Order: sequence, then structure tokens, then C-alpha cells
Amino acid sequence: MSNPQSSSPSTPLTTEAARAKVAAILPGIRSDLEDLVKIESVGADPARRGEVDRSAEAVRALFAAEGFDAEIVSHEGGFPAVLAHKAAKVEGAPTVLLYAHHDVQPENDHADWDTPPFVPTERDGRLYARGAADDKAGIAAHLGAIRALGDDLPVNVTMFIEGEEELGSETLPDLLATYKDRLKADVIVIADSGNWDIGVPALTTSLRGLVRMDVEVRTLTHAVHSGMWGGLAPDALIALSRLISTLHTDAGDVAVEGLHAGPAADVDYPEERLRAESGAAPGLEWIGTGSAVERLWTKPALSITGLDAPKVDGASNTLVPAARARISMRVAPGDTTENAEACLRAHLEQHVPWGATLSMTTIDTGEATAIEATGPHYDVARGAFTDAWDGTEPVDMGVGGSIPFIAEFLESFPAASVLVTGVEDPDTRAHGANEGLHLAEFERVLVAETLLLARLGARD
Repeated sequence: MSNPQSSSPSTPLTTEAARAKVAAILPGIRSDLEDLVKIESVGADPARRGEVDRSAEAVRALFAAEGFDAEIVSHEGGFPAVLAHKAAKVEGAPTVLLYAHHDVQPENDHADWDTPPFVPTERDGRLYARGAADDKAGIAAHLGAIRALGDDLPVNVTMFIEGEEELGSETLPDLLATYKDRLKADVIVIADSGNWDIGVPALTTSLRGLVRMDVEVRTLTHAVHSGMWGGLAPDALIALSRLISTLHTDAGDVAVEGLHAGPAADVDYPEERLRAESGAAPGLEWIGTGSAVERLWTKPALSITGLDAPKVDGASNTLVPAARARISMRVAPGDTTENAEACLRAHLEQHVPWGATLSMTTIDTGEATAIEATGPHYDVARGAFTDAWDGTEPVDMGVGGSIPFIAEFLESFPAASVLVTGVEDPDTRAHGANEGLHLAEFERVLVAETLLLARLGARD
């Protein structure tokens, strides 16, 4: 942690010098990133558990080569994380914790990819591969800043590279508790988000939470003939459909009472960009009320992400006795998953039609996050981003998705300034086919993080 009597480097690192340092190390960082993405570290696939282990070892070796005391840690069979530390040359320097994750999402159908998903391929200024952006580029960004600063490291740096983020970070709270003393820091940089646009950096200051719930409606003990009993006995699909229809108002706002909603940053999200990035079908009308960013960032959202029901092909003339849906509810910052889950359960119980039997099973939850991004560390970060992006100031951006582990860090280290950054852009396609890293933006990220570490160390 920082010391009031700390000394600081006599010559601050200029933006031009940072660019030159990054340009010199960039080919090697690009090569290291490509080597990492060739490792199929898909934690969701039991057959590739060994690849996750191999990925952790590759990350450990990269930071050990930079002079870090690096080791692989895990908790009771959880996936491997890398914990590493390197001390600054300056006595009393602040401590910065750099986070990323080395596990990746499944690549799904290879036919949807233009090139093999684990063969890094450059096209039109992007590097395509699973994990090229989410989140092995986050690892590479941290590595690049460390390598650019070299022997002039002005801050104590702790690396924490998680191995199960894409699986919900199940053992992360235990790891944070076990290694809390070694993870304490003045500033935490979480490189697992994105920027507002190509050429426009961002700090992520809010994320929605998540409640996933399976809902089953049963109307009959067994299937019966639709001609013999239709018109008297309701089928479960109709009952479930009517229940689902109560979840939104006619305008498309979530109709569940008791949920929190709040204002969003005054950011313009152009209509043409919304349609291009969302993949909206021609003529589609948006749902909900309020500004686009409020609907995407600071209001609750509710979707049906799966249905268990007979397929149309081969369906018989019978009344379906039971039907099930998976509800994915995004929880607005300022709300809690406990409240949101209770409100959803109450709504479903009140609206299940015709006396059907309702059962609800919560699959998982993740808390929303709101960061008060003010103070000297955030000022330093904004300055570093502005300089790295040639005078373009960063946007304070919300994210509609959920990264529950950020709430874990905020709870575990309440005194630290948490900076949520990243390498993604609106066309990164993380989790989808043809995930790609914009290489010019990646270089700016490296410059920004190099300047950030240098300036944090230079502060009195």
C-alpha cells in the first residue's frame, strides 16, 4: 500500500515516450497473445480441463519471465488462477492490482466462424480468435504495460489472472478471502470490459446484475387428446405463454413491481449505431421507455432465453401437460438480487393463470455494480486515456450485462479505487462467432495502461 513518505521518479513519462516504448514491445506482445489464444481454455468443456491448466501455466510463465514472483492458485478443485507480484524500484510506491481472466467461452459451431476459432487470424485490422479480446487481450495489455516500463516499474504490481470467470467465478470469493493480504491494493484495474467506440475510450462505472430462474407451469398430470379435451382443459404452453405475457407492459417496460431503476449518463447512442450493433431486423421497434442508455444500463430487463416444449416437427394433437421457460432478468444498479428475485417470484405467483401449478428454481444470481468514479486515481486514469487517444476524453459508460465478480472486489477491498477498463469495442463479438480484437485500439490500451502505471507511481 502507499506510503506518505514515498519518493517519485524525477522525470515523468511523456505520452510520446510511452508510445515509443509500446511500439517497441508490441510485436512480442502480439506474439504472446497469439500463443495464448491457441490454447483452448474452455472451462465449460470437461474434456478441455487440461487446456485450462495449460493456459494458467503459460500465463504464469509470461509474468515469471518479467521478474514476477508468480504461482498458480486454486480453491478446493476450482479452476487455476495466477497470482504474481513484483515490487517497484521506488520505496513506498503505491500498489496496483491488475485483473484479467484466461478462461474463454465455448466456440460453439465452427461453421459460424470465418476462420478456425483457435487459429489467430488477422483481417482488416482485427485479430480473430476465441479469447483474442475476451479476455486474453486483457492479460496481454497488463503484460505489455509491465514490459514497456521495464526496470523503471514505478508501482508495486500484483497480478490476479482468474481461470473461471466464464463459469461465474464460483470460487473467486474464497480465493479473495484466502489471499486477501496479498491482493490488497490502492488501485485495482479490471481489464474485462470495453470502450465506447473505435477511437473513444471509456471507464465502465455501472453494470447490471443478474437473476436466472427456471419457471415451470403444469396444467395436467399427463398429455391428453386435444380434440377430446381442448376447450375445457388448458394446455401448459398456453398457460405459460399467458404468464410470460404479463412480464412486460404494452410499451415493453418490465411490469414486475418493486424493481429499482435509475438515471444513466447523458450519452448519445445514435439510432443507426444501435441498429447495426444489435442486429435489429428491418422495421423492428424498440421496447421500453426512457433513453436508450437508461434501457440498456440502468433499468431492469427481462428475457426468455430458453423453452422446454415439444418441437413443431412431429408434434402430436395432444394437450401439453407441462412447459418450462428460463427467465433471464438483468437487475439495475442500486437494486439487489435478493429484492429482484423476490419481486419476480411474487409477480409470477400472482399471475399464473387458471390455477395451474407453478414451480420456480433460481439457477444463479450476480449483484449489480455502481462505482463512484471520482478522486485522484480516477483523474489520473482519465488523463492517461485522454492522452493515449489523442485528446479524446473517456466516456463514463454503463454496461447492460453482468460481471458479478466486480462486486466481489468492491466488497473485499472497499478502500481501493476500482477502474473497470478493457479492450473490447462495439464490434468485438465477445462470446459469439468471429470474436475479434481491433489491433489499433489494442495499442492505445497499452499506451493508456503504461501511462496510468507511470503516473500513479509519480503521484506524491
